[in-house]
Amino acid sequence: MAEMLTVDSERVDDIPLLLAQQERMGVPELLDRHFAVHGNRQGASLGCLAAIWLSHLLSESDHRMSHVRGWAKQRLVTLRHCSGQAVAELDFTDDRLADVLTALNDDERWQAFERALNRNLLRVYDLGAEQVRLDSTTASGYWAVTEDGLLQFGHSKDHRPDLPQVKVMLASLDPLGLPLVTHVLSGERADDPLYVPAIAEVRQGVGRCGLLYIGDSKMGALEVRGFVHAGGDFYLCPLGLVQLSAAELRRYLEPVWTGEQAATIICRMQEDGVQEPIADGFELTQELTANSNGLMISWTERRLIIRSYALVEAARRALRARLTKAQAALAALMERKQGKKVFTEVAELRKAAEAIVQRHDVAGLLRLDYQQIVHERPVRAYGARPAGVRIDQECYLQVSVDESAVQVVERTFGWRVYVTNQTSERLSLAQAVLAYRTEYVIERDFSRLKGKPLSLTPMYLRTDERVTGLIRLLTIGLRVLTLLEFSVRRRLAAEHASLSGLYQDSPKHATAQPTAERLLEAFKGITLTTVHLDARIHRHLPPLSLLQQRILALLGLPTDIYTMLSAISTNPS
Repeated sequence: MAEMLTVDSERVDDIPLLLAQQERMGVPELLDRHFAVHGNRQGASLGCLAAIWLSHLLSESDHRMSHVRGWAKQRLVTLRHCSGQAVAELDFTDDRLADVLTALNDDERWQAFERALNRNLLRVYDLGAEQVRLDSTTASGYWAVTEDGLLQFGHSKDHRPDLPQVKVMLASLDPLGLPLVTHVLSGERADDPLYVPAIAEVRQGVGRCGLLYIGDSKMGALEVRGFVHAGGDFYLCPLGLVQLSAAELRRYLEPVWTGEQAATIICRMQEDGVQEPIADGFELTQELTANSNGLMISWTERRLIIRSYALVEAARRALRARLTKAQAALAALMERKQGKKVFTEVAELRKAAEAIVQRHDVAGLLRLDYQQIVHERPVRAYGARPAGVRIDQECYLQVSVDESAVQVVERTFGWRVYVTNQTSERLSLAQAVLAYRTEYVIERDFSRLKGKPLSLTPMYLRTDERVTGLIRLLTIGLRVLTLLEFSVRRRLAAEHASLSGLYQDSPKHATAQPTAERLLEAFKGITLTTVHLDARIHRHLPPLSLLQQRILALLGLPTDIYTMLSAISTNPS
């Protein structure tokens, strides 16, 4: 009898790696432990379903529920073998995925899960928790606004004040950028009151005090600083004009301008080992008293007055550009051409000139000299009109830059006051500046969260519960990316090695700082072929490339998370 032969193929790509990484982090097990499901629920567990959905999301950069079922249907062999559960196509319907989001919306269970996950990750990855960075972002969309809903109009960090938004407060572990706490809040909320709850949640999740909390000027409220100090922790943040007036800053800087106060130069080590001067500054101390949970506390605060060279140069360029534009606009006032107004009164010319000066924000930096000239012109007799004299008036404006005034303004450029309650022995002036300047790490978290690969925006959900659940799910994915990247970079640093082959257009290019996105991209195109020959199933997976084997070794993952897929089975699965 002729044997029946069918051949199927499915894309494997980075799915085994992503599922193995989540298993190591404890994501599926902790989700199942902390989020109870209906007793009659059948099929894949919530933790397994969430892990597979995250693998789809990270692999495809698409959070839409409607796309998961078709994707899973084409990869069932891979998903079953890698997850260890008998998942089926119907596990990935919109209703089942929506159940995951509804479960993650439970605040109490989410906090318990997040704390357990934090402690597990700190232990498994041997992460020394020393610095925590806090910041918020917004995600806007074309949503309907309800009175008490999550989606509201507010100050938009996406520069879309015309769209309703949701706010996300994130506390992440420096220098990894590993999320520790995620708070999803309504879009109209101000940032200032969000710091204390986030810090309190970090304390419970990490289980220790003595951490350095770093934030922007909105964290500089006296109540927040007092709360941090009262809890045995430390803070580092700049002061805004609300906490420190421009007059007080000038008082700090007067000794610098008179030469009485010396400034310490702060350098940053470049990749080639050269020390690059980036700032200078000095510090003062200030005695503070604040009310924390009904108790008055006092402490000594260090105030670090820092001048950034990059900010100085940027401000100078911006000022010179404004001066140039203002001079050009003022010169245009005096152009003589057909149809253009001729100023005959100084008051009228002065009003027009001062409007230009104000518009370009250069008041007091330009010398404006006005002149009014009277011309007598003879008029010939014409008909019944006798000869006479006509008096014409014209106004002129001469413009020059007041360099002495510009220098007075420029000496204030680049200065900012940072405050901390940490001792100088543990956080020197230079260390404080360098610590704050790693702010880009949390900004990168937000970039990943809202852009590829997590792709929070545009969001296709409408209900508050599902929006909250999705954002929380995405922050688990952010942890996956962060730890993938961290593990490989730490291992390369320990080996004093680099990784090549990640860039298709430059295969010999080597880097010791590969991104998680590049690492996952290296596994694209892996295909599992399944041959059904009567009652026998033969599976074939092409050998992993040297680059793929190297990445798995750097991650500490065995190659058999892939090779097990090619095992021969005598019974149809």
